[in-house]
Amino acid sequence: MTPPTRALPRILRGSLLRFRHDPFAHGPFSGAAEEALDIEPDGLLLIENGKIAQIGPYGVLRPTLPPDLPEDDHSGCLIGPGFIDAHVHYPQLRAVASYGEQLLTWLTRYIFPEETRFSDPAYAAEVARIFLDQLLSTGTTTAAVYCTVHPESVEAFFAESARRNTRMIAGKVLMDRNAPDALCDTAQTGYDQSRLLIDRWHGTGRQLYAVTPRFAPTSTPEQLRLAGILLDETPGLYMQTHLLETQTEEAWVRRLFPDRSGYLDVYAHAGLVRPRAIFGHGVHLSGHDRHHCHDARCAIAHCPRSNLFLGSGNFDLFAALDPGRPVRVALGSDVGAGDSLSILRVMNEAYKVAHARGNRLHPAQSYWLATTGAACALELSGVIGELAPGIEADLCVLDPAATPLSAERVSRAESWNDVLFALTMLGDDRHVRATYVAGTRAA
Repeated sequence: MTPPTRALPRILRGSLLRFRHDPFAHGPFSGAAEEALDIEPDGLLLIENGKIAQIGPYGVLRPTLPPDLPEDDHSGCLIGPGFIDAHVHYPQLRAVASYGEQLLTWLTRYIFPEETRFSDPAYAAEVARIFLDQLLSTGTTTAAVYCTVHPESVEAFFAESARRNTRMIAGKVLMDRNAPDALCDTAQTGYDQSRLLIDRWHGTGRQLYAVTPRFAPTSTPEQLRLAGILLDETPGLYMQTHLLETQTEEAWVRRLFPDRSGYLDVYAHAGLVRPRAIFGHGVHLSGHDRHHCHDARCAIAHCPRSNLFLGSGNFDLFAALDPGRPVRVALGSDVGAGDSLSILRVMNEAYKVAHARGNRLHPAQSYWLATTGAACALELSGVIGELAPGIEADLCVLDPAATPLSAERVSRAESWNDVLFALTMLGDDRHVRATYVAGTRAA
């Protein structure tokens, strides 16, 4: 595999968006969120060898740097970390916005037939290319990605990601029951194929592997047990699956696993509840579940657009982030049911879902969940998700005035928090001026 070309040193100019502290640090109703944002109105980022080398006021740093360095001027725009999508299915891209079903019938009617096509390497490669094009166009630079049961789908995705030098987390779906025959492996073949893919891709360049049981109903206890063994065998692996998305699904799990105390306990019994475990949705978490997730340092991917689209319920974000025992939370687009890859659109719905539950999600908190907080949830703090020297230069440049309506709105903004809130309400891919991957402009 040809290593990616190393980018030349480059200067970016614009308004730099950082955090002074975690906006959830002192609880949802404190003043911590209001003071969390740290904006450098006219800032400079120096990018060298794919990482941020220097950061600070443009007027102070620019005279200290060689005058012939190339410079991308994004004055009037916000430069921040690239968005992080904690839960997305790339094979669902062409089934997006499929009409009128809830989770289990939606899977059977739309998603499983589409996923059978990914045994074809050419088809998988084509969708992987389109998916990553679309992802980068929305400012997302890292995602936790579900492939299909076919190893070909994983090879295609990682090959395309490696070509672009994006930092991605992905894995082969494990399903050995309750799915079409064309989408089923066995407990042993799922283990064997995953083992080969881990050896080939985990830690290759910027690629990271996730052991990926689709969800408990489509895996036997033996398959889940072997998934836990895979995690024990290779340090630094991720685990991703679905948890408590709907009450119908929860009842099904209880029938399939009568010896377990609940849905989360099914995964815990197999050794899957641990750091770097990402549980999609978690809509119907109990207080006991939240305590368990806190103690285990695993993460919940909050997917409000998908939950609304499928009528799954409203995730209680502020219960999960209770400062007494906070659970790590990031945002996920989900894509097929989420109906958009734009994390800005996900932030929009996260605000509305929180508001419907009697809470106000501050724009700094929403942006945190999509960037710095997401990096923490995925055990990638110090690697991505913030603007600081030594961090990989995956960046998203947002134009708050990209459309006539948003331009009119931000012209009357009273603070940077107000600008950011307008972006979360009105923003989409049109507001992404540029996306940088390891310091190279990718969109």
